[in-house]
Amino acid sequence: MKMVLIINGPNLNMLGRRPKEHYGSLTLDEINQKIIEENNGHFDLEFFQSNSEGELITKLQQAISYDAIIINPAGYTHTSVGIRDALEMCSGIKLEIHLSKVDERETFRRVNLVRDVCDKCFQGKHENSYLEAIRYLKSIL
Repeated sequence: MKMVLIINGPNLNMLGRRPKEHYGSLTLDEINQKIIEENNGHFDLEFFQSNSEGELITKLQQAISYDAIIINPAGYTHTSVGIRDALEMCSGIKLEIHLSKVDERETFRRVNLVRDVCDKCFQGKHENSYLEAIRYLKSIL
């Protein structure tokens, strides 16, 4: 069975309390449940969330041979060369996820250090960004 790692960065553990217009109303656990339902046993899923840049990098290093990585680097999208470099080493398909439309938000969010090392980006559809990524992986793996 194909292995898919789903990584969520800082503050995503606080979903449900964050501004709903950007992030929707679901908690991270509720989003993960929707991902499991959409996956329907197709892939072996592993979920990981951390507020620590170093922990995210270590997890990516441990997953360099996974078939796919779905990552929402959150605020580290705009600041972390380390996460970008770790993603670049990963051999599987890499999908960037954002709940909001980061490309249309504040100017500082338009700096994206991970986009060019990911195969595709899904953004702006709250939890559906993740579900679209699972559907996309089903279509290509």
